[in-house]
Amino acid sequence: MSGPHGPATGAAPTETAPTETAPTEELLIVGAGGFARETAQAVRDAEAADLAAGRAPRRRLAGHLDDDPALHGREVDGVPVLGGTGLVHERPAARVVVCVGSPRDYGVRARLVRRLALPESRYATVVHPTAALSGSSVLGPGTVLLAHCVLTAAVRVGAHVAVMPHVVLTHDDEVGDFATLASGVRLGGGVRLGRGAYVGAGALVREYIEVGAWSLTGMGSTVLADVPAGEVWAGSPARRLREAGGPALDELRADELETGLRPETRMGSTAA
Repeated sequence: MSGPHGPATGAAPTETAPTETAPTEELLIVGAGGFARETAQAVRDAEAADLAAGRAPRRRLAGHLDDDPALHGREVDGVPVLGGTGLVHERPAARVVVCVGSPRDYGVRARLVRRLALPESRYATVVHPTAALSGSSVLGPGTVLLAHCVLTAAVRVGAHVAVMPHVVLTHDDEVGDFATLASGVRLGGGVRLGRGAYVGAGALVREYIEVGAWSLTGMGSTVLADVPAGEVWAGSPARRLREAGGPALDELRADELETGLRPETRMGSTAA
C-alpha cells in the first residue's frame, strides 16, 4: 500500500480542509466512462457542499481526458472531454485522478498510472461528502470514495483504489493499491485485500480473510476462505472458478519481478 495519508471527513484526506481564502485547485479526471462520470459527480457534489457551507470550493473540475479521439471536444454529463491523457503533462498545476477499469480488465488503472509517470503529489484523493471516513483511517493518493461509503476504524486504503457507493470497510481492514470494491461490498474486520484485487458488487468477505493480489471475486459472493492471488472466485460460499484473465496475471507477474514476493504474499505494502 503506497503513500497513505491522514484522515478527513467529506474532503480529500491528503490536505487541509478548504477555507474561504484557500485557492481552488483544478482537477483532471483521466477516463470518461462510468467510474469517471461518477467521480465527476462526486467532485461537483463536494463543490456544492463547500459552497453551502460558505467555503471556497476545494476543487474545480476542469474536464475529462480520454484517449478515444471520438470523445474529444464532446461533453459527458456536461463535463468537457479536453483531449487525450497526455494533456496531464501540459497542465502541470492540475491535480489528477485516474478513473478507468472494469471486471474485464481491472489492471488498466495500474498500466495507465505507470504510463503517465506522474509524481505522487499530482494525484488527488476524491471523497464524496456523504462518505463517512473515520479519523483513524487513511487513504492513499488517487483513491476515490463514492457516495455513502463507510470506513469505521483504523482502515488503511492504498493508492488509486476505487471504492464504489455503499461500500463498508470495518476495523483494521487493509486495501492494497489499485484495488476495486464495487457497489455494496462489505468487508469484515481485519480483512486484507491485495494489490489490484477486484471485489464484485454486493460481495461479503468474512473477518480476517486475505484476498490475494489481482484476484477477482464475483458479485454477490460470500467469501469465507482466503482467495489466492490471480484467481477468480464466486458463489456462496465462494469457490475457485478459474485463473484470472491475462491482463491481471500480467500485473501479478510484474509485481513478482519488481518485489521478489510470491503471489500469495503480494497483499500490498503496509507503510505507516
